Amino acid sequence: MSEGFRGAIFDVDGVLVDSPHEQAWRQSLQELMEGPWADIRPQTTWSPEGFTSELYHQRMSGKPRKAGATAALEYFGVPDIDKRVVEYGEYKQDMIIKLITEGKFSAYDDAVRFVIAVKNAGIPIAAASSSKNAKLFLERVDLGNYGGSGNLHAAFDVDVSGRDFAQGKPHPEIFLTAAKELGVDPHDAFVAEDATNGIQAARAGEFGALGVSRADDVDALKAEGADLVVTDMGAIDVGALASHRLTTK
Repeated sequence: MSEGFRGAIFDVDGVLVDSPHEQAWRQSLQELMEGPWADIRPQTTWSPEGFTSELYHQRMSGKPRKAGATAALEYFGVPDIDKRVVEYGEYKQDMIIKLITEGKFSAYDDAVRFVIAVKNAGIPIAAASSSKNAKLFLERVDLGNYGGSGNLHAAFDVDVSGRDFAQGKPHPEIFLTAAKELGVDPHDAFVAEDATNGIQAARAGEFGALGVSRADDVDALKAEGADLVVTDMGAIDVGALASHRLTTK
């Protein structure tokens, strides 16, 4: 183990940007259930109010598209999942692109400033999101609003987001790949994640685990073994990273 952290790996949705993924998944399923799938609706437990934020964060957040769609359809007991999962995923993808294009998302200011501070501290940084839309989000975050130049995506040394990995979170494959491309040992890097399965993946890969609570889930992230959980990344002591410590100021 080196004296300090030599790499930092960031999930995107929920950590760096307040993305409309949850809205897109919820709205897509509602439109399908009230339209093309209306005939099978009575066979399911689905209702508009049944698609909660808790469902999204506990079962879908951080997963690749097919896995996220499968989790929701299984939860609501939708029949013929294998036949419907692709349609649901593609419907959601069309909707998310529409929402991104319309600018219906925002960056978390505390996260962008933390990323810049980590990079300025000389620590290489990687983006590692299951979402194939991560690059599109990051390219639309203007660092000019934070005293810098260019877009947030250009600030990253490595981006492994949206790749088709054999194993999804909570398997650490995506983070191990990011560490390899950064040229650092997992023990010398930390992962910033907002989802419990992301923290599980960080722990499985033997990374430092930084939990970012955006959904009133501090206790859940701590329960998965996060080394530190914050609701505001501005509270993190960037200087302590040089001593291999995740702590607040």
